[in-house]
Amino acid sequence: MLNIRKIEPRDRDVYMVMVQDFYHSPAVLAPVPLSHMEAGFEEFCSDSPFTDAFMFEYEGESVGFGALAYTYSQEAGGRVVWIEEIYLRPEHRGRGFGTEFIHFVLDTIPAKRYRLETEPDNLRAAELYRRCGFEHFEYVNYRLGP
Repeated sequence: MLNIRKIEPRDRDVYMVMVQDFYHSPAVLAPVPLSHMEAGFEEFCSDSPFTDAFMFEYEGESVGFGALAYTYSQEAGGRVVWIEEIYLRPEHRGRGFGTEFIHFVLDTIPAKRYRLETEPDNLRAAELYRRCGFEHFEYVNYRLGP
């Protein structure tokens, strides 16, 4: 069974290896600077009201992580949880751990709406999200800044 726990300062080294793999993979549209990953880790280990991150452990080994961001949406009528990142080491993919994390979030973190995104070619992730009950949301995202 997968153990899901909040990330802690002692996880820094293993997290940094995994997050660099994630942000240099086809799962994202462009690489992210290392400084962003380091700042993210610091934010995850703080008492931030905006984010949480979780380590995934299986048989005593760190096998992945998940990161969340919290917002409020008048349209949704309340709190929104964004599942920002789900990463599993390659040898642990396809074992249901991503599904376990999504259900963990849905069962333990109350919100009016849960959102996530994937780049268009990440069909494996899209299928996971559909299996967990997510549906395509027609909005087009825009950004300003990195």
